Amino acid sequence: MPTFHTYDGTELAYHLVGEGTPLICLPGGAMRASAYLGTLGGLADRRQLVLLDLRGTGGSAAPDDPATYRCDRQTEDVEALRAHLGLDRVDLLAHSAAAELAALYAARHPHRLRNLVLVTPTTQAAGLPAAVGDAREVAALRASEPWYENALAALEEIWAGRMTGELRARTRPFLYGRWDAAAQEHAAASPAQINAEAAARYAGEGAFDPAETVPALRTLQAPVLVLAGEYDTVLTPDRAAELAALFPHAEFAVQRGAAHFPWIDGAGAFARTVEAFLDPEVHSVRAGGTRLAYRVWGDPAAPPVVLVHGRCGNSGDWAVIAARLAATHRVYAFDFRGHGLSDWPGRYSFELFRDDLHGFLEARNLAGATVVGHSMGGAAACLLAERHPGLIGRLVLEEAPPLVPLDPPRPVPQRPDEELDFDWPLVPAIDAQLNEPDPAGRELLGEITAPTLVVGGGPRSQIAQEDLARMARAIPGAEFVTIDAGHLVHTERPEEFLTALRSFGI
Repeated sequence: MPTFHTYDGTELAYHLVGEGTPLICLPGGAMRASAYLGTLGGLADRRQLVLLDLRGTGGSAAPDDPATYRCDRQTEDVEALRAHLGLDRVDLLAHSAAAELAALYAARHPHRLRNLVLVTPTTQAAGLPAAVGDAREVAALRASEPWYENALAALEEIWAGRMTGELRARTRPFLYGRWDAAAQEHAAASPAQINAEAAARYAGEGAFDPAETVPALRTLQAPVLVLAGEYDTVLTPDRAAELAALFPHAEFAVQRGAAHFPWIDGAGAFARTVEAFLDPEVHSVRAGGTRLAYRVWGDPAAPPVVLVHGRCGNSGDWAVIAARLAATHRVYAFDFRGHGLSDWPGRYSFELFRDDLHGFLEARNLAGATVVGHSMGGAAACLLAERHPGLIGRLVLEEAPPLVPLDPPRPVPQRPDEELDFDWPLVPAIDAQLNEPDPAGRELLGEITAPTLVVGGGPRSQIAQEDLARMARAIPGAEFVTIDAGHLVHTERPEEFLTALRSFGI
């Protein structure tokens, strides 16, 4: 366990979990040892987590002066850790009460922050008092739970200003989206991990001065993610939105089905949201309530091209093509719902993927853009072009399923054992639609007004090429070209694919 000495000589410990770019993580509690953060829902698979044990917690020594437990006096501990790690600027994640410490650090050392992630934060440093009325409404969402009445009675006592260990224990189910065995085990470790003396001093008199802090936060140049839990009674989504509004470069997200410990409630959803925010090459937009992650290349003033991936793929599949197109175009590639770093809501269909594309084009103001869709993405683009003529400027359908019933139909697929970077339920959902597609998808091909290129992969493709040729004939003025590559044309034959795009005027 590595250690360092902070400004007053106190020896502090931290834990390194995972590999990659460091992410300094501040635990809440207040004053809870960092062990409860674990791997942050698998975020350690993508980043090296630097889990700091605040003074007097976990492996860190208690200070000689207990007054230094006060939140504002620990900001220099964070700065000392940054210097110890040899980092000019840091990515910083803070959970719950540690968000107060992170806010004060941001106000005092703004140029040392590259990115700031506030997970279900408390808001005293920002001058936003607890909103009991909102919290009561959020608590009511759990009214069907067997523990609800007992936990709510304890929560009402705490809101009335009476706090005891027994009351706090009774309210713990509210802190988790599911009060299952994993949540109960996580909650049971809390008392032994918290330094009660330090916690009592953490938010003591003089710790916070919103009149000084808030103006500094309003000028913070670092991007900020405020992540709330749908069921969190500590920081309600409405209050989290108010906090996000203080920062000039903030992203606000609500994790569905989560409460105060979102990485426990939904590990994958949590890790994808944070990683998408921290990755400098990934951006996010909201489309119909779904967060869609996307990548972008090229001159913002150049003609736009949107690249749409196939089933079980993601925006990274287009890296080679995007880099080449970026010489003359502004290129966008996004992850559909259930894929990559976008939200995985659990419900999937060609129509929902069509709506994702529609929402993305609207969110980025890309009406009239060229859309290049592969496989499932091509089908979604086709459905959109049928229903919204004029929205798409030019359309390329690479090995897009022609939406004729499969013969023989596909059997119910079996989920593989390995970890997947897409949400498995989308596979049987789309297979079912391929077996019995909505005939409107074929019947409305004549409504497409965008100049269209249909690209087939030749005899090695699993898609009948005569069906693709028939699709091209049904689309007014469409061209059909064959590149002997199989289903993954743009991957297997990128040069020939680019040549076809250029011939088509892209």
